[in-house]
Amino acid sequence: MLGRLEGYRILILETREEAQFSRLLQEQGADVLQCPMFTIHDAPDPAPVEAWIRLFIDRPFDDLVLMTGEGLRRMMKVARRIGVDQDFIAAIAKSKRYARGPKPVRALREIGLEANLQTETPTSEGVAAMLAQQDLKGHRVGLQLYPDKDHSKLIGAITSYGATVETVLPYIYDAQAADTNIVEAIGEMAERRVDAIALTSSGQVRRLIDVARAHNCEDKLRAGLAQTPVASVGPVVSDELKAYGLHTDIYPANESFFMKPLISAMALELNKTPPRAAKNNG
Repeated sequence: MLGRLEGYRILILETREEAQFSRLLQEQGADVLQCPMFTIHDAPDPAPVEAWIRLFIDRPFDDLVLMTGEGLRRMMKVARRIGVDQDFIAAIAKSKRYARGPKPVRALREIGLEANLQTETPTSEGVAAMLAQQDLKGHRVGLQLYPDKDHSKLIGAITSYGATVETVLPYIYDAQAADTNIVEAIGEMAERRVDAIALTSSGQVRRLIDVARAHNCEDKLRAGLAQTPVASVGPVVSDELKAYGLHTDIYPANESFFMKPLISAMALELNKTPPRAAKNNG
């Protein structure tokens, strides 16, 4: 670590795995302001998820595409509930496993398995490009989806490669429950009570904008971001910011687009000036 973060207040937008991000920041001394962006629930109708798991066990897919780590964890929860978790793991082991970025890789390791291939960029387009390099003709592909995303292009791409696709959506988002948290976080930035905001997914950018527009505080959001250092984990997030006319101030070095390099970059940059709390007290 190139510097520490004692006294610096870092805003993070909690999604699936930001608990780990929060812990890493706190280990470096940061005061972490956690803003839940949505609540995750199991699929309201478990029957399709259970049927997909049983189909996988009875006739293991040739290929399994995991779009999120949360998706695999939710499916394992269902498999344990219906008493087929070990059979499910054995079936997954028989498939060639593709991961959309590092989070599904970590979820696979939690059940003792590794991904065969991981996307260079954690996007649906990255998944399609990765699968285009494989011979999928005649294959049965299991595709784990995630909410609030139109997956039709990805499904169409996989089908065009000669495969049949079996999809499963194991969880949903409850976004409205978190709107109040996001509006409050926007206010904290606008009042200069945040030393940096750290963004780890493009969905966080869209969610900020959507909530700000819904609550008539987009101007306040933009003003807050203009005076708050914005840390981006990688090019996907930075491109999303740029698409909304926003900026990136802090970025990991050497194309290491993960949490620890992001924290190193934040520590290096933020240590150039005192924490805002220190300024306010001085």
